[in-house]
This record gives sequence, structure tokens and C-alpha cells, in this order.
Amino acid sequence: MKRTVPTYQLYGEQSLERPDFWLHCETIPSRSSQHHWEIGLHRHESFFQILYIAGGSGDAVFGDTAHPIRPPVMITVPPAISHGFRFSRDIDGFVFTVLATHLRVSPGERSRLGAWMATPRLTRLDGGDDSRYVALTLARLGAEWEANRSHRTDLLDAYLTSALTLGARLDEAQPVEDDAADTENEQRVELFISLVQQHHRTHKPAAFYAREIGLSPTHLNRIARSITGQSAHEIIARKLTDEARRELVFTRGSVQEISFRLGFADPAYFSRFFLRQTGMTPRAWRLSERTKLGA
Repeated sequence: MKRTVPTYQLYGEQSLERPDFWLHCETIPSRSSQHHWEIGLHRHESFFQILYIAGGSGDAVFGDTAHPIRPPVMITVPPAISHGFRFSRDIDGFVFTVLATHLRVSPGERSRLGAWMATPRLTRLDGGDDSRYVALTLARLGAEWEANRSHRTDLLDAYLTSALTLGARLDEAQPVEDDAADTENEQRVELFISLVQQHHRTHKPAAFYAREIGLSPTHLNRIARSITGQSAHEIIARKLTDEARRELVFTRGSVQEISFRLGFADPAYFSRFFLRQTGMTPRAWRLSERTKLGA
């Protein structure tokens, strides 16, 4: 008989206590000790999880396959993946639960980092400077969460992005010699995405970014599509859409206020843009997502 794998937001909880939830952190013993050090198979529909295990031992179970846990290690679990854990009583570390839409790169997105994040992984953190940096960054992420000091959101974002990006690099195979052109194009697309991050609220066209990178708009469009599966225009529109989603869920501003913050002079045009990108109006999307989060 096929067993049903339960879907939780946090393990054992049917709803979230925090209406502004985008990142949750807790120590691994704090929850696993309540369940006799075993977390049964379950999944999270909308959340990406990172476990940083500094000490102890156990097994990470993905589907029907168990993987031994040998600290220090970072375990990443994408949304909708059935997973569970068995821990020793001396387990030490943190578990971070992140709203997937908040991540700079989505699991499964057509990029090296997106592909890496789409599969559950155990990444050893005892191999050198980058490994030690990831371990320290995850420890700092946990400490920053627990301290609950003001102005922490940017730091939490930075720690999270650094840990995932370096973790993916640690797992990457060595590039082959004839990958030089592909690597150069990936670097150009990374620069493009970084520039979009800086300028998306000013609604710069693709031609602006091409000029900044030193490419023709046609060439930028071609390499963007080859690396990400999206045109330059689609990448720009997706960034604006992602920021709009974040503002709609995690701020109390009106749709009009959010449209102005995102550089739209006309709230009606913002609503049409959002509807075209998501299939829903901003108000309908906000209501739907807050209902899912228990807000």
C-alpha cells in the first residue's frame, strides 16, 4: 500500500504562527527531541530548507533512500521533496526554513545554482577555506536570527545567498577545457542579473544592460536564453514580479503604494503588468498567498 506523505509548513504544525514568515530558524534538537530524535517523512510545498549540522550523527532520508550524516555538513531540501531525518541525541546545528519565492534563485531555475538547488543534497563542509566559510556563515545566520536585532533582514539575505552559492560551488565538478566559452557567457549573464538587481526599480530596458556589459542587445538576449531559458526582457520582468510578490505578502502597503515603490507611475499599469505575469491581480494574489501562510 502506498503511504501518504504529510505536507507541513513546519514539521508537525499545520499552520504558521508568524504572519510575516519568510525565514524561520530553530536548533535541530529543539524540535527533534520532541519526536524522539526522528523526523518522519514529510514535505513542504512552498519552502526550501537548509540544515547545518555541526556535531552528532544520523541519517537524512529522501524518499526511500537514507544517507549518513557526517558533520560538518549542509543539507539542502527543495520544496515538495519527501524527506525525513534520524538524529543522535548529541546532534548540534540549525534548520532554516525559507519561503521559496523569497530566494534570489528559484530551485529548478535554468542556471547552475537553480539546478543544484532543485535536488536534495548533503554538502560536506570540512574540505578547505570555502567549506569553513559556509559553516561559519550558517552559524552566523542562526546567531543573527536568534539575536533578533534591528535591521537584520539584509544580513539574513546576504548570509543565505552566500551559503547557497558557495555550497553549489563546492559540489560542482571541475570544468572541462572546452567549457571556456560557456563559462564566459555564464559570467556575463550573472553580471546582467546583478545589474537588474540594482536597477529594476528604474525600469531600464534590455538595451541599457547590454550596453553596460559591452554586448549588443541581440547577443545579450541570445546568451540569456541559452543559460536561463528566458530572454533578457523576461528576466527583467521576472525580477519586478518577484519584488512585487514579496512586497504584497510581507508589507502592509496598498497596491498603489507598492506600484510607486517599484517604479510604476500608473498603478493601473502595474496591475495589468502583474496580471500578465502571474494570471492574477495583485489584490487577488496577496489574498491567496496570505491565506496559504495563515496570515
